[in-house]
Amino acid sequence: MLIQYLYVAFKYIMMHDDSLRIVSLVPSITELLYHLELSNEVVGITKFCVHPNDWFKTKTRIGGTKNIHIENIRSLAPTLVIANKEENVKEQVEALEAFTKVHLTDVSNFEDALKMIQDIGVLTNSQSKAAEIVKTIQDSFADLCELCSKQQLQSIPCTYLIWQDPYMTIGGDTYINDLLTKIGFSNVFAKSERYPSISLSDIDQTNCKVIFLSSEPYPFKQMHIEILQKYFPDKLILLADGEMFSWYGSRLLEAPAYFKSLIQRVAKEL
Repeated sequence: MLIQYLYVAFKYIMMHDDSLRIVSLVPSITELLYHLELSNEVVGITKFCVHPNDWFKTKTRIGGTKNIHIENIRSLAPTLVIANKEENVKEQVEALEAFTKVHLTDVSNFEDALKMIQDIGVLTNSQSKAAEIVKTIQDSFADLCELCSKQQLQSIPCTYLIWQDPYMTIGGDTYINDLLTKIGFSNVFAKSERYPSISLSDIDQTNCKVIFLSSEPYPFKQMHIEILQKYFPDKLILLADGEMFSWYGSRLLEAPAYFKSLIQRVAKEL
């Protein structure tokens, strides 16, 4: 009986480490920490960490992803800061390393995202929950790939716009590009790197059939579809949920259902 009690007590301590104080500088990872049930451990988030809503309302905000308030973070006495190579500023992250442990994530594709979830699980003593999330994501995307095959959606040429004035798209070395490939699309600007500026004539010179207008970082709306449709009357232009395409944490749990609906719509309208 005593041994059983000690085991349960040890397990609780490992899962609820009171000494763990986390600051997240990455919105999608903040959402992941919520799904890992680390409410007590997370002490600070950015002003862009809008999910979950109750954390956004109650957690201490330490600035934006590109302009963190270092002294505010120091005052929270974090034992772990989670940052991202692309979303955060290198010099600011290095300043944090002077007084706390920093885990720098780098996610460029679907497999990177799954590994990141596992790594965060290890760092926060929530390996079991992280493994459960990863398994659910893998199973859901396997089903999604099967649907793509049934719908005969393979390598449909597309453009994914993230900004206007100037128009900007995504290159082949991005996480969004990898997700597009997984769900049956082929980025016509895949030979470019990162987030190149393009013109409408650049799109016109490709074999693009579908144009996705992302909801973030630029908030494209229906009015933008109407404007572009006049320029591209023969192309299918759709609004895309930017969080589903670019949030690489536990948002991947919701993404397959969204992508399924998107795939069915494209198959119907093309």
